[in-house]
Amino acid sequence: MGRKYRFHDNSKLYFVTFTVVDWIDVFTRQEYSDIIYDSLIFCQKEKGLDLYAYCIMTNHIHLIIGTENGVLIDIVRDFKSFTSRHIRKAIENSNTESRKSWMLEIMKKLGSQNEKNKDFQFWQQHNHPIELDNNKLLDQRLNYIHQNPVKAGYVENEEDWVNSSAGDYHQIRKGQVDVIIIE
Repeated sequence: MGRKYRFHDNSKLYFVTFTVVDWIDVFTRQEYSDIIYDSLIFCQKEKGLDLYAYCIMTNHIHLIIGTENGVLIDIVRDFKSFTSRHIRKAIENSNTESRKSWMLEIMKKLGSQNEKNKDFQFWQQHNHPIELDNNKLLDQRLNYIHQNPVKAGYVENEEDWVNSSAGDYHQIRKGQVDVIIIE
């Protein structure tokens, strides 16, 4: 991975994207999104994650994150590891997941091709963290995150997507996780 996509400075804000392997629409079910929320809350309380914006789409997640007293690469690694394990367990233990066999087959196949994961892969390998080192870039990425469900055709207004911080920014609804509003 080139140096362009790395966490260079823990005192800066970063835009990151986590994508499910093969773009599988896992987050159409709220129970899997809830695992994401639980992990974000844990990372905020226990690892020093500062969350400024988020959007959970059907097959990927966008975040603007930072930290004052943690190490972003470690927080991201732990977040991805935890969510991967717990979503896998939730899929495996589900009695109502009609896509269970299909999803697990793809994730196991891709995991077996990856020496690092050995038998299972939920997230694609790269997050491509982008340092938000100026207000123009920060505003552009914040808009991109909140407009993602609108551009995908899921909602007419960004604040209508409940798995997003847009409701917090429009002051119409508090999301499931606390965010630091960018002024």
